[in-house]
Amino acid sequence: MALSGMRGLSVFISDIRNCQNKEQERLRVDKELGNIRTRFKNEKGLTPYEKKKYVWKMLYIYMLGYDVDFGHMEAVSLISAPKYPEKQVGYIVTSCLLNENHDFLRLAINAVRNDIIGRNETFQCLALTLVGNIGGREFAESLAPDVQKLLISSSCRPLVRKKAALCLLRLYRKNPDVVNVDGWSDRMAQLLDERDLGVLTSSMSLLVALVSNNHDSYWSCLPKCVKILERLARNQDVPQEYTYYGIPSPWLQVKTMRVLQYFPTIEDPNTRRSLFEVLQRILMGTDVVKNVNKNNASHAVLFEALALVMHLDAEKEMMSQCVALLGKFIAVREPNIRYLGLENMSRMLMVTDVQDIIKRHQAQIITSLKDPDISIRRRALDLLYGMCDVSNAKDIVEELLQYLSTADFAMREELSLKAAILAEKFAPDLSWYVDVILQLIDKAGDFVSDDIWFRVVQFVTNNEDLQPYAAVKAREYLDKPAIHETMVKVSAYLLGEYSHLLARRPGCSPKEIFSIIHEKLPTVSTSTIPILLSTYAKILMHTQPPDPELQNQIWAIFSKYESCIDAEIQQRAVEYFALSRKGAALMDILAEMPKFPERQSALIKKAEDTEADTAEQSAIKLRAQQQTSNALVVTDQRPANGTPAVNQLSLVKIPSMSNVDHNLADQEVTQANGTLTVMDPQPTTSSGGDLLGDLLGPLAIEGPPGAAVQSEHNLVSGVEGASYAEERLAIATVGEQANTVQPIGNIAERFHALCMKDSGVLYEDPYIQIGIKAEWRAHHGRLVLFLGNKNTAPLVSVQALILSPSHLKMELSLVPETIPPRAQVQCPLEVINLCPSRDVAVLDFSYKFGTYVVNVKLRLPAVFNKFLQPISVSADEFFPQWRSLSGPPLKLQEVVRGVRPMSLMEMANLFNSFRLMVCPGLDPNPNNLVASTTFYSESTRAMLCLVRIETDPADRTQLRMTVASGDPMLTFELKEFVKEQLISIPTASQAPATVPPQAQPTSPPTALSDPGAMLAGLL
Repeated sequence: MALSGMRGLSVFISDIRNCQNKEQERLRVDKELGNIRTRFKNEKGLTPYEKKKYVWKMLYIYMLGYDVDFGHMEAVSLISAPKYPEKQVGYIVTSCLLNENHDFLRLAINAVRNDIIGRNETFQCLALTLVGNIGGREFAESLAPDVQKLLISSSCRPLVRKKAALCLLRLYRKNPDVVNVDGWSDRMAQLLDERDLGVLTSSMSLLVALVSNNHDSYWSCLPKCVKILERLARNQDVPQEYTYYGIPSPWLQVKTMRVLQYFPTIEDPNTRRSLFEVLQRILMGTDVVKNVNKNNASHAVLFEALALVMHLDAEKEMMSQCVALLGKFIAVREPNIRYLGLENMSRMLMVTDVQDIIKRHQAQIITSLKDPDISIRRRALDLLYGMCDVSNAKDIVEELLQYLSTADFAMREELSLKAAILAEKFAPDLSWYVDVILQLIDKAGDFVSDDIWFRVVQFVTNNEDLQPYAAVKAREYLDKPAIHETMVKVSAYLLGEYSHLLARRPGCSPKEIFSIIHEKLPTVSTSTIPILLSTYAKILMHTQPPDPELQNQIWAIFSKYESCIDAEIQQRAVEYFALSRKGAALMDILAEMPKFPERQSALIKKAEDTEADTAEQSAIKLRAQQQTSNALVVTDQRPANGTPAVNQLSLVKIPSMSNVDHNLADQEVTQANGTLTVMDPQPTTSSGGDLLGDLLGPLAIEGPPGAAVQSEHNLVSGVEGASYAEERLAIATVGEQANTVQPIGNIAERFHALCMKDSGVLYEDPYIQIGIKAEWRAHHGRLVLFLGNKNTAPLVSVQALILSPSHLKMELSLVPETIPPRAQVQCPLEVINLCPSRDVAVLDFSYKFGTYVVNVKLRLPAVFNKFLQPISVSADEFFPQWRSLSGPPLKLQEVVRGVRPMSLMEMANLFNSFRLMVCPGLDPNPNNLVASTTFYSESTRAMLCLVRIETDPADRTQLRMTVASGDPMLTFELKEFVKEQLISIPTASQAPATVPPQAQPTSPPTALSDPGAMLAGLL
């Protein structure tokens, strides 16, 4: 672009530069625009040189920031010029002045197309550059076929083909329909055989866009991408101009590894082995050097390799090597490398097997929390939050609390929220959790949301053993001369509810409690005053016998606020003043707060909502959703009217089908009162430790004080597998007195048997037998409950409630209140499966016989596998469906360890038993197993599910499992269901517990006349 020969343009640029102010510049520009407009009116008199000159001036004026609303036609017309100088100016000015929606571009389409299909390579490059810069749907529809021909043409020079690939990439982004997937996939594979690295790099950019939208059509490109990586790793046939600081084409390496991440897995073992050899070479050959440019290039390749290793779920040895490498990076002085190391460690947390290895670098990560760079501090906080579990929670939370005092104000809210969540999820005991939250409020009250202190109040309310301790701590914080208003709120609430538990302690009399709380009243805002008024009313209620002096003081406060302008304060003052004069009736009206209903922790939900919606964060969210949250207080939520809580059973998991019990060395199992009671033999230091099992488990229904000994965990196994050994469901009896009625047989074994068959006995004791007969069709089920009275006296006060999880719609017919002697009643139960879930419904059944009131909660066998229908698929049906289901969340893969050793035949029989049809001959590897089934629910209808198991003959205790379906939730639930069946470890059956002496019925049933025996025969 030789402008030196254009004297008029040079003079104009000099005049602009010599202007003293903006006004002079505007006057000179307006003068020149007027001159150009005048000359363009007489276009026929313009020579090509003059037209070029004026168009250049227009472009310069446009670059100065002035609007140029004319001359576009003249610029477009230069594209059709036969000579290169005019054509070059036309292309450059058009690409700068016009956007993809400009009407004048339509006039240029034919001229651009003529240049593309012409034989002049220079003109082809100009045209491709214009199309690649402007794009637009009209260009895409008109020119895409011609651009594709240039790209695959063997007669074109690499320079033109490079531009054609990038041009097609721009057109594809504007309109994906321009690339026909069926016809283009083979051509794309051919392009990857190109030896010219420039064409290969441009083609790889195009392939990244193609596979990001639909990878299924480009499986043929996968082995060729691996070969490209091998070629670059070995530095074979790599020209010097594509070697950057000794690294062969780092840009091509990064793009190629990014393409591979869009494929869910690599099936071919040879290709997989070759790829891992390349990745191993990259991991071993990367180190921190002094040259910044080389560092940037090598680390770009390295971190993309790390992402690919995580995506492919490599062996633990390679994962350990990756973590060790990242551990070196987070310890270097260069902040950019430290940042990348921390960020990639956070990504590595998506691979659960390496969490223990990452913990080895905990000290260095904590050191990064004190880095001067706030971005590094944020990454360190995210990493600590992600790597925290029961083993290191105490250390991490204490470090966060210590750091809270010196942390930036911009980080304190996030820091407080994450510390509160970690304390809630991984508390070793509840008293520690209370200590942490109160310290949090004390150190960072301005940054602690109301959700945090609401949550600690909920914990204390739902756990009676924690209430005295919490009240003592609240009293201690009130002794401080200056505390935050949030601390006043939580302390006042706790002391109002539980100060009577401290009455015998020094300094904790009602009058002293009132005095120290009332000192804070002048310093709080109007939002806190209602809480203090409620506390005063509670103190009055707990002061028995009444203290006249204290009464008068509190009444005076109520009278003062009866005329408050705030409606909430005024209403409370008026009502509390009136209620406090009712004497003994006040205790009934202001009774202690009931236990809170359980729901998802608002803190966890808030943390999820505030996370950035990046690809990495989305992946972490998905992993978090796939793991059962254990941050739920779980208690008996039955209301007084007997109706079950809505979400009471939202997290009960389906048990394994293996009919097994846990090892007796770990747990002692007893049966009492129609209840399976699992007792933890490990001693605990306080009752708070006992409650923690209930608090942090997926679900426990806490019985009344008389139902069980306090030291026992009233829990039943929710998932009887190694990975879910701590998830238990309590089935506690309730009644007017301690129940001494023992069940006959093992309740858990009966339930497991019914999970595998459709009829049998669910529960039996000396007085009643409950049988089930079921029929399943698609997502509908019909169960009939057979309630058989085994005695000569009637069973009265019979009640049956179905505690149904959210994914099941269940309707039980009317249950008679009385079952006559030696009679049997049938109660149909209709079941509709709404969506995939492993949660289990519970039958809450109670009856009265003589002086005995018996209540049992029994899991119903309306379980996940009942809605499966085995189906056999051929290879022609299986493989297209398998490839059409992309990676997560539709296709999930996991390495399962701790598997019960079994032969492939035994595993096939196990799969068939829970309605997964094994399809022999589909997998060429004889050590692998492929199965298929159809899942039915109202949301998914009939959904095909595919399962592939890859076993290792040398180690039968581990395998790799891949599950695929068209529904993300179904894929996850089926994967977890199959895993639970595989990791169950059977032990010897336990002998039945000895039945203590009990009152006998008036007429014991005989074997011949027993309706229960007849019922068993019927079923």
